[in-house]
Amino acid sequence: MSEPAWSAWPAPAKLNLFLRITGRRPDGYHRLQTVFQLLDWGDTVRLRVRDDGQVVRAGAEGYAVPESDDLVVRAAKVLQKEANCSKGADIIVEKKIPLGGGFGGGSSDAATVLVALDHLWGTRLGEERLAALGLALGADVPVFVRGRSAWAEGVGEALVPLALAPASYLVVDTGVCVPTGELFQAPDLTRDAPEATISDFVSGPSLGNAFEPVLRRRSPVVATTLDALSRLGPAALTGTGGGCFARFGARADAEAALARLPPGLRAWVADGVDVSPLHRALSARRA
Repeated sequence: MSEPAWSAWPAPAKLNLFLRITGRRPDGYHRLQTVFQLLDWGDTVRLRVRDDGQVVRAGAEGYAVPESDDLVVRAAKVLQKEANCSKGADIIVEKKIPLGGGFGGGSSDAATVLVALDHLWGTRLGEERLAALGLALGADVPVFVRGRSAWAEGVGEALVPLALAPASYLVVDTGVCVPTGELFQAPDLTRDAPEATISDFVSGPSLGNAFEPVLRRRSPVVATTLDALSRLGPAALTGTGGGCFARFGARADAEAALARLPPGLRAWVADGVDVSPLHRALSARRA
């Protein structure tokens, strides 16, 4: 009997088009507002169903996270438990998304495992239950499970899908990675910004990223990268990492800006999408 086939599933990156902190909840978590822009670029997760119930990370190209701590392994196991499923999986993650850059790579990989294995195992938990499982793994996982660019509040889990204007993004990985917990504890972080509305985002000036001034002061690399990008287009920081981006209305303009960047920067161009490549792949398989 032949071995089960591998299947490949997209795990797209994201950008935070703005990020502000509007207060703190009684449990200590910060209240956030942001817009998640999904991209047409990211990791690939390869899966092969097993009949023995084991979850095995068969490969992890491009990063070295211990298997027991890997979100993709944890995602498969929480899905197993929630669905009382006796099947297992081999998992390979082909990494393109830089770790710690604020591009959501680990969260997206975990969401792809939840969504794809729910299909491959036939557990059919549905989007709501999968998003709840994802939230237990990380605040950014639900947006990837739901697969829509979105306005987000709470800790990032209260999502309103948005149809964003077409855009291409010049994305730069500075290589700077500061632990998220450390940034949230920074004394110079603004934690009481006034609440914005979707209308403010659509029609108003840039709402900014609360972590940008903090990282600028701590990292000359981030500061000089943002300054270089600002000379080419509207530049911003994404998430709580060192990743930076500039937005352009046309891909040709983003490609031209890429060619004008100072040498030595790790940069690329990606298009924004309203519907995740993961969900497009899932729809194609269901069809």
